[in-house]
Amino acid sequence: MTAADLAVVEDRVHTLDPAQPRATAVAVREGRILAVGDDATVRAYCDRHTQIIDGRGLALVPGLVDAHIHPFMGAERTQGADLTGVTTLHELHDALIAERRRCGPDAWIRGWGLTFELFSETGIHSSLIEEAVGGQPAFLGFFDGQTAVVSPAALAAAKITGPVAFEDQSAVVCRDGVPTGELQEWGAIALVQQVMPEPTDDERYGWYVDALRRMNRVGLTGLHAMDGSPAEFELLRRLEAAGDLSVRMVMPLWQKPDMTLDEMQAQLPLRGEHGHLWRGSVAKFFIDGVVESGTAWLIDPDTRGECRLPYWPDPRAYTQAVALFAGAGFQCVTHAVGDRAVRCALDAYRAAGAAPGVRHRIEHIEQLQDADLPRFAAEQVVASMQPLHMHAFRPDGSDEWGSRVGPERRVRAFRCADLRRSGAILALGSDWMVANFDPRIGMAWARLRRPGGQPERAPVLPEQALTPTETLEGYTIEAARAISEEHLSGRIRVGYRADLTAFAEDPVDLDADELPELPVLMTIVDGRVVHRTA
Repeated sequence: MTAADLAVVEDRVHTLDPAQPRATAVAVREGRILAVGDDATVRAYCDRHTQIIDGRGLALVPGLVDAHIHPFMGAERTQGADLTGVTTLHELHDALIAERRRCGPDAWIRGWGLTFELFSETGIHSSLIEEAVGGQPAFLGFFDGQTAVVSPAALAAAKITGPVAFEDQSAVVCRDGVPTGELQEWGAIALVQQVMPEPTDDERYGWYVDALRRMNRVGLTGLHAMDGSPAEFELLRRLEAAGDLSVRMVMPLWQKPDMTLDEMQAQLPLRGEHGHLWRGSVAKFFIDGVVESGTAWLIDPDTRGECRLPYWPDPRAYTQAVALFAGAGFQCVTHAVGDRAVRCALDAYRAAGAAPGVRHRIEHIEQLQDADLPRFAAEQVVASMQPLHMHAFRPDGSDEWGSRVGPERRVRAFRCADLRRSGAILALGSDWMVANFDPRIGMAWARLRRPGGQPERAPVLPEQALTPTETLEGYTIEAARAISEEHLSGRIRVGYRADLTAFAEDPVDLDADELPELPVLMTIVDGRVVHRTA
């Protein structure tokens, strides 16, 4: 009998395997599940070389996967002041003064996590931060990752003095021809980022490793990354060679409207790029932006007359790009927030078709028309959603998202339950750095439609809440199905990958309000313990 490398015994195992839902022990060999059952069954696979872990107090589930995350971009963009808890301009002023003191008089001031509600009365303008940053160049990102406000010194450094033309819906926001400091979408943001001081390669690498370790500590074993370029493939090779890649990762190649078909075709040979713990074979597209900045693409304009245009100026060119990559065997992934964007992505996928065993995906789906909902299951398109994106929603709809879509469309917000119960694959994630990557927080939001531990807060459309089992499946088997790897991952079953997460209690049985504080006791990736509490 083949001996196990590692075994966890005397624990509670929730396998998500219908053939064997519960067990008390698991054995692992060479990164795969060797045996699942009771202690006696598993111990029969152990010899003197087997690492045997006493699992008393552990509740083991399949390894949790974040199905939409920006691990490397997030590691870079969360440097500087954490502004996620700032609720007033006075608090913002104090946070920026503290960051300026920490950085020194000649440094760029950085911050991240701003909310749009902070500027609801004043509008977004650099004058609101100029005094606090003391005239120094400053770059402050909003929680959506697609909007920023920068100081006058930062605008000067980037030589931005007026409106700038872009191929997509990026914008340097101006009033009377003068930049306000607000930057919308990637093209505008890049103008300032490219003049900011560059960290060293070693500094960046340290940020990446630290981020991956923090993800392990909250139970994550896998990531569907959304950063994507050939440079990330080289980074993944470096991380894996050094033993620093502590998660399993899928990495797409990000396609942009200003890229030519020749540039896209040059990437097609990269489809098979992979390592032991990572692979490519995915192409990522944006067809719109976000509701809060007026850059989402809605069937009807928002209440301010915005959200009327796609990010890809010519949707026919987007459809052509999808067909190119789908025809070469890639999985296509499209950021689509608005209902018009979702429909455009569905139409493009239907026209392009998919290679055998490949399912295309749509990310976010914050607005969805009734007519388009059944198409996900019928056309085998994955719904990838992030319920904790609703963290800024207010019960009365006065938040930026709610006020822009209006009360009639607000009832179509984040239709997680409708999609799941229509038969669609529903994978769950965080979109970090947009929201916290801790899956315990995400699972609470999926079940409660409000933050866990805050029962006084009104839920957002509670009829769209997921059940405890549906929620765990969204981070496990549904995430595996989203990348057509359900035969390898998402369950604790013999022959499957040995990616496991151990909590102090089974998250399915736990009250959802207790999820954010549920201890993560151990994380195993590819049969290797990458996190364990003392």
